[in-house]
Amino acid sequence: MFKIGVGPSSSHTLGPWRAALQFLDKLRTSPGLELVEKVQCLLYGSLAKTGVGHGTDVAVILGLFGADPVTFDVNLIYSTIDDIAVKGQILLGQEHIVPFQPKEDVIFMMEESLPFHPNGMTFLCTFKNGEQIADTYYSIGGGFVVQEGQSNNGSREVELAFPVDNANDLLHWCIKTGLSISEIVQENEHAWRTEAETKAGVMRIWDTMRNCIYRGCHIEGTLPGGLNVSRRAARLNKRLLKDKAYDNYEQWLEHIKAQPSTFLYILDWVSCFALAVNEENASFSRVVTAPTNGAAGVIPAVLMYYITFCNGDDEDKIYHFLLCASEIGSIFKKGATISAAMGGCQAEIGVSSAMAAAALTEMLGGSARQCMMAAEIAMEHHLGLTCDPVAGLVQVPCIERNTMGAIKAITASQLALQSNPDNAKVSLDNVVKTMWETALDMNHKYKETADGGLATNVSLALPEC
Repeated sequence: MFKIGVGPSSSHTLGPWRAALQFLDKLRTSPGLELVEKVQCLLYGSLAKTGVGHGTDVAVILGLFGADPVTFDVNLIYSTIDDIAVKGQILLGQEHIVPFQPKEDVIFMMEESLPFHPNGMTFLCTFKNGEQIADTYYSIGGGFVVQEGQSNNGSREVELAFPVDNANDLLHWCIKTGLSISEIVQENEHAWRTEAETKAGVMRIWDTMRNCIYRGCHIEGTLPGGLNVSRRAARLNKRLLKDKAYDNYEQWLEHIKAQPSTFLYILDWVSCFALAVNEENASFSRVVTAPTNGAAGVIPAVLMYYITFCNGDDEDKIYHFLLCASEIGSIFKKGATISAAMGGCQAEIGVSSAMAAAALTEMLGGSARQCMMAAEIAMEHHLGLTCDPVAGLVQVPCIERNTMGAIKAITASQLALQSNPDNAKVSLDNVVKTMWETALDMNHKYKETADGGLATNVSLALPEC
């Protein structure tokens, strides 16, 4: 559920980037990059319609260039693309130069969509001997990629201690073992790695989230893309701290904690945390899919709320928060979708809000039933949420929606903690099923195409959200 990468979209940026890297790996294996004469990429469906605003072309080119989305210096993105365009060639996989024109060799198939998934792309390659191949990949949400004809994309089959396909399975194991949701996840992770390795990986994810929040709270200016949306997190941060001096994250956090924690003060900070992440995401900066880039601000904002205002500033607590959140996201991915191109924004902000609500509930002492109730409440009030990005950019209304998702998660958690889940009328599995049915019924123009909703009713001359 959590992947370190580059904004602004997990399905339209990180996924195509990873697909290009997978295609490179195939070429390296056979017949070898040195035999490539020409390479192109065709983008279909949602990738074509909102690809420019989401940086899909940039992502594909960087993938073919062999850049790693986890480690590549985001400050070099634009200069790298410009250099390729000026030279008219690309150093394929950092190994072999081939002719390449970004505006000609990344082709937007605006009127065509592939049957398996709206986020389809085909890589075309011509070799020096005249032979050609065409491989198709699908970016299915959250940075996950599948190649056409390969159901599991080569993933390793493992036997889990507590197999979970839905919320009822998870509740069964929690009741039978007495373990919390995060503890069930921790046991299952042993199938892949040691507990120490899992914890180190999770804390790397948190470090990236934390750095993204801090960075976003201290950068002013206007977001790229042409909408002229002003960054607000830094201004809000400065206003809330009343120009207090600090040199690092730890000092910054202490200043936030030192102020009287009124309702409005806390509300402003939760919004500030979420805005910071998604303004960074919109700027091609480094973020964590949670479970997607478009919804990357919800979980960090709720976790920062827990750390700052609920005595959650503890590595072990942060670790279990993220483990619990990941399991709820996995249930939605298995039973519905985390792709806005398949399910609208309910699949992004809705899922992230449900993940955050469950995790916060566990950390505040809630039972497994209450955690699932919190997740259900959060999603129930996101059902039907459309994805209608203005100008195809992950800015309006996407950035503000992260603040809404975070606040809804906190509210859902409080409702669940003050309720008896035995009296709940809607189960988490009910809402997952309903979300998927809603996704299937939703008109395609509200699924990350920029063909409907705000995307067609907002003047591009507006300077603010």
